[in-house]
Amino acid sequence: MSGLGTAAAVRPLPAFRRVVSALVQLLRFAWLQVQCCLFAAAIFVGLAASTAVPLPIPRYDALLVYGLVLTAAFYLLRLETGREVAVIFGFHLVGLALELFKVQMGSWSYPEEAWSKVAGVPLYSGFMYAAVGSYICQAFRRFDLRINSFPWVPAAALAVAAYANFYTHHYLPDLRWVIAAGFVIVLWRSRVDFTVGARSYAMPLSLSFVLIGFFLWVAENAATLLGAWQYPDQSQIWQMVHVGKWGSWALLVSLSFVLVAAVKTQEGRFYGKAGAAPTVTSDQRPS
Repeated sequence: MSGLGTAAAVRPLPAFRRVVSALVQLLRFAWLQVQCCLFAAAIFVGLAASTAVPLPIPRYDALLVYGLVLTAAFYLLRLETGREVAVIFGFHLVGLALELFKVQMGSWSYPEEAWSKVAGVPLYSGFMYAAVGSYICQAFRRFDLRINSFPWVPAAALAVAAYANFYTHHYLPDLRWVIAAGFVIVLWRSRVDFTVGARSYAMPLSLSFVLIGFFLWVAENAATLLGAWQYPDQSQIWQMVHVGKWGSWALLVSLSFVLVAAVKTQEGRFYGKAGAAPTVTSDQRPS
């Protein structure tokens, strides 16, 4: 009987070890995510500090200077490479163009005065989009991302359509859900492989867009609470951003990923030896 009792006491150990191993992996995953979000987190620190600390210049101008210094610091500290900074600058320009249009259409506004405002848009606003680009670049490196069977041509076409729809839906029918469905279809075979510690995992690429879009929607709520910008229904008192913006962010992530994938497909890794295998491989299905 004592032998049976001992065996019964030992049996739960493998299950306990699996739970501990899963928790360790979860903590590793969370820590890598924190590192990927360093630029975005630093932007939020600046937003929060600018609401509490007296500034010698208008707040939006101070945030522009802060964003430029932050970008330079990340490059000098080798947290971003020169090519990553170039990609992030591209995101800044793409986002700034969208901001100029959306503010003119009354979708949202920047109520504070600033010297660096152009057509109602402070130039610091592009750093919000740059933070998304920084996250994707960092994720490729820190999670050792590999994208398999990426349908480059249809994905790029849908990304262009998603960006155009942000403009055209003010005049034409809103096609965001049609475009989202298109992404699900063309990315059906695409998987993203990522590494945490010594283990590799995989998930559908389109699902990753949805998940990142959700966290960007959460971040948008925090940003508007800190007065980074405001929607018309937030002019009197702050309230949560409509959940429909989640879908818009997911589409923006899709567009952002295609921009980074263009570099990854053609040039291979941002880090590593010249000629290294690309981290994004094209879908080889016959047309």
